[in-house]
Amino acid sequence: MITLITNIKELLQVRETAIDKVSGAEMAVLPTIKNAFLILKDNLIEDFGLMENLPKIKADKVIDATGRIVLPSWCDSHTHIVYAGNREQEFVDRINGFTYEEIANRGGGILNSAKKLNETSEEELYEQSKLRLEEVIHLGTGAVEIKSGYGLTVEGELKMLRVIKKLAQNYPIAIKATFLGAHAFPLHYKENKAGYIDEIINKMLPEIAQHQLADYIDVFCETGYFSVEETQKIIAAGIRFGLKPKIHVNQFNSIGGIQAGVRFKALSVDHLEIMNPEDIEALKNSETMPVALPSCSYFLSIPYTPAREMIQAGLPLALATDFNPGSTPSGNMNFVVATACIKMKMTPEEAINAATLNGAYAMGLSETHGSITKGKKANLILTKPISSYYQIPYAFGSNLIESVFIEGKIIV
Repeated sequence: MITLITNIKELLQVRETAIDKVSGAEMAVLPTIKNAFLILKDNLIEDFGLMENLPKIKADKVIDATGRIVLPSWCDSHTHIVYAGNREQEFVDRINGFTYEEIANRGGGILNSAKKLNETSEEELYEQSKLRLEEVIHLGTGAVEIKSGYGLTVEGELKMLRVIKKLAQNYPIAIKATFLGAHAFPLHYKENKAGYIDEIINKMLPEIAQHQLADYIDVFCETGYFSVEETQKIIAAGIRFGLKPKIHVNQFNSIGGIQAGVRFKALSVDHLEIMNPEDIEALKNSETMPVALPSCSYFLSIPYTPAREMIQAGLPLALATDFNPGSTPSGNMNFVVATACIKMKMTPEEAINAATLNGAYAMGLSETHGSITKGKKANLILTKPISSYYQIPYAFGSNLIESVFIEGKIIV
């Protein structure tokens, strides 16, 4: 099946030679081709270039993209799409003055989601979660990482990971699974934290490894959750079971979690709303991708990741949604890109790089996703007719997507 897209107003994120990520000043450079063609063969990008150089080919399908822009689909490297129910009441509680920490201390937050999840059957959990996945695909996401962490029991965590695996089997979108049993301490382990960590290491991890249910291991390294020492112990165990680390870190406090992540060569460190010079310094010349979650900052009214400081220090940065029921009930990467520009003062070029190429890196998909490169997956966004790609973050409340391609096929 050969699909030819012609007369593309501008083809974004064109990389003749595949690269893993962009950092620092490079983030402001977004390679494009104006008045372009793009050829898809089956599920891969076959060729692209200027319309004047379009080769003679026999295409099965021709799409005239006059006035439209084509870019790689969004790569969302941090979500919690698999969950049960919602936390609407906590949303109202925050409006009435309760803080995130106060809600958690009353049994809300992650523990509230864990209670609901453990009361929900695996079949119902799948049905709820697939609707969210379908929604984000239609919003332009072509690769997504999904975390567990709302089970907080052996069976609850395994149930979540089985649902993630089933989603990956049933949908063409690239899905990476992350084990986040260390998301919070269950109530019955509040006075026995070592006991829960032992359960994660000696009961959950062996089962996950045996059934190949996860790619990564994650820990919520934060005051009131898991200390740096506890984080390191859990990550080290995950590595022994073949899982590469990621860390939730610096959401409310800077306690040394970034430094731990770099030491363990974590693929990413995510949140980063609170950053000090030592944190930025630790990330320099590392393999670890910093990931910002601006819609979480928006929803909780907490600080935004200091993108300008980090980019000026030469760091890369990725953007993700943090789609979850408590702090970001949205998987809309278009809003994330817009919010990064509006609130974090990232340029549209930086934001698009962060949401495509760097997002792919943050879930180990650099070879197949994140750019318009020959041989990469034909996962694309075709916009409606727009004046320029600046309109994507500028018109933050408008749906500017006309079509989404996953594996070379338009998603209906």
